[in-house]
Amino acid sequence: MSDTALSSRTVLVTGATAGIGHEVARQLAERGVTVLLHGRTAEDARAAADSLIATAGIDANQLCTYAADFARLDEVESLAHKVVAEHPHLDVLVNNAGMAAPERHTVTADGNEIAFQVNFLAHYLLTCLLEPALTSDPGGRVVNVSSSLHRTASIQWSDPNRARRYSRLAAYAQSQLALTVFAADPRVTAVSVHPGVCDTALLSLYSHEGVTPAEGAAHVVRLCDPAVEIVNGAYYDRAERVDPAPAATEDRTVKRLNKLADLLVGRSAA
Repeated sequence: MSDTALSSRTVLVTGATAGIGHEVARQLAERGVTVLLHGRTAEDARAAADSLIATAGIDANQLCTYAADFARLDEVESLAHKVVAEHPHLDVLVNNAGMAAPERHTVTADGNEIAFQVNFLAHYLLTCLLEPALTSDPGGRVVNVSSSLHRTASIQWSDPNRARRYSRLAAYAQSQLALTVFAADPRVTAVSVHPGVCDTALLSLYSHEGVTPAEGAAHVVRLCDPAVEIVNGAYYDRAERVDPAPAATEDRTVKRLNKLADLLVGRSAA
């Protein structure tokens, strides 16, 4: 990987306090990237930065911390405004923050099913609001950390909150399909990547064992490198570019999802 191409860059990593996100932040910072670490709380984000400084010898000047609870869209909005004000030139946004859907159907204060909001809607809103800062320079891009489970999903257009029939696996898979479809949005250059089954908090959704978060993170970091050419909307299974679920390549679905997302995050369609 070309460290020189990466070193002058600024990358925002959501969910950078644990698991793959923390490893992505570490690997980018080790290559000289200025990393904006997002955590659910300011304490979490600060602790993640301190840990990188202490264990990986990262220069504190390379790390900036930000907080937003993705279960609250007003906090996502504040996060975006703060990032744009402090880093008007953002090279890469890594949409990584995620949660397993809870056993019981849970709705956020914004009125959305919690996994759909945290895993997709918050990232949709954040990406839209960061668009002015996301550089169109060669290599400027959004990397969505998705999941192979998106293949098992369908988006319940008439009931995205799954209030009528809820299953945690279906809710999680729907959020990952939405994130994968969103990568094909023409407004920003974006790809999605399944980093492999990793030993993180989400492991129970997949199997009993997984590779280390560091191995999964390496696939994400590779896609942040401007030297790696990408095609908008492409989907990667680890290092391989493969076809995503058919829905993720349909213009009609992309437009329909944008419309739904705008409605659910309270944005008037631009």
